[in-house]
Amino acid sequence: MGLWQLVALSLGGLVGAGVFSLAGVVAHEDAGPGVMLSFLIAIIASSAAALCYAEFAGTIPKAGSAYTYSYAALGEVVGWAIGWDLLLEYTAIVAVVAIAVSGYFSYVLEGIGIDLPAWMLGAPGTGAGHRVDLLAALLCLLLAFVLSRGTKESARFETILVVVKLGIVALVVIAGAFHISAGNYSPFLPYGLGGAFTGAATTFFAVYGYDAMSAAAEESAEAKKVLPKAIVISLGIAAVVYLLVCVVLLGMQDYRRIDVDSPFSSALASVGLGGLGMVVAVGAIIGITTSAFANMLAVSRVWYSMSRDGLLPRYFARNHPKRQVPTRVIWPVGIGSAVIAGFLPIREAADLTNIGILMAFIVVAVAVVVMRRTRPDLPRAFRTPLVPLVPAIGVAFSVWLISNLDPVTWLRFAGWMALGMVVYALFGYRNSQENPDRAERSQDRERVTDPS
Repeated sequence: MGLWQLVALSLGGLVGAGVFSLAGVVAHEDAGPGVMLSFLIAIIASSAAALCYAEFAGTIPKAGSAYTYSYAALGEVVGWAIGWDLLLEYTAIVAVVAIAVSGYFSYVLEGIGIDLPAWMLGAPGTGAGHRVDLLAALLCLLLAFVLSRGTKESARFETILVVVKLGIVALVVIAGAFHISAGNYSPFLPYGLGGAFTGAATTFFAVYGYDAMSAAAEESAEAKKVLPKAIVISLGIAAVVYLLVCVVLLGMQDYRRIDVDSPFSSALASVGLGGLGMVVAVGAIIGITTSAFANMLAVSRVWYSMSRDGLLPRYFARNHPKRQVPTRVIWPVGIGSAVIAGFLPIREAADLTNIGILMAFIVVAVAVVVMRRTRPDLPRAFRTPLVPLVPAIGVAFSVWLISNLDPVTWLRFAGWMALGMVVYALFGYRNSQENPDRAERSQDRERVTDPS
């Protein structure tokens, strides 16, 4: 992958459910028109972290993203913790995006007179008769199939969908701009400034797709040169897109009347552009899919890297002999994300995602400072400006955003991390490549059980 394919992959993760779904959810439930402030806060925090990622991407262009960076700078235990964290968070992101796609797909079907059974339209507790979000679960499995076909084909597929998505977003912004009512912006902060802060903790989910792109470093051409550029370019484009989208969405429709299942389609319908709303819904199905695709690719590469390092079974560090992609990882990820998408509401899945990524950002920011002190002579294709100030800003914002998440999210995250440390103690420590003797014995056992 070259520069613009990497930018497309990053935008696939950055501009997705946040535009077509999450902005409406946060405006309706937390921030009102103040969702614009929520996104601005999240973008500032993400920018500080992005500059830290850019330095590592240009210094250590290896698969695994934050896992690889923290492993190199802070050691095996921290690397394991972040890698284990990312396995859950990326998988949850795929599920969140699949849920968003499912909502728009249901909107389209209703528009053409097709009513699906209530039991398959959402997770338990999201509506009358809901038992499982079957459409979201099936999308996760479909993406696993596409990824299993090979990197070149997958990157081409992703680039085409991103171009379509950005074209549709531009159409929405231009058409909606003619139907903005200033009265819809008042009151700007109906839930107070605290509502905007709470919204920022959730909308942060929408502005870190570059992290997923950096996980595919080993599949890019001239990685040291192009990865930092791709991170900066994609985040800049995404920031402009999100702020314009929020201005138009909240200007078209009162935040209290937003349909959280398909915010943009309902907003356009409310100003007499129902036909365009249907086009947007179809485009959203196509466009949001790119976000799920980027993150499923990312989690499969993190898992692959951890297995290659011996922290997880090396069985998973085997590429398909013809397609050269880790299919042994892709399918378990597809199934896991399908389960989350089928049985968790979108808000709970999004919060679960955010706490893990924010933790990863904190560690990467700290790792930049540590590497500057321990390896000042290391060649760097990109240098984070104003170190340690910029990393400190990233850490401060991330800690603050985490503090605004629901306590239940903390409990789920703590449970997952506790399980991870048990797995590390029982398997990862014994088989890690950090200890050549342990690693060699582990590889000997694998040759016996898996000659390939």
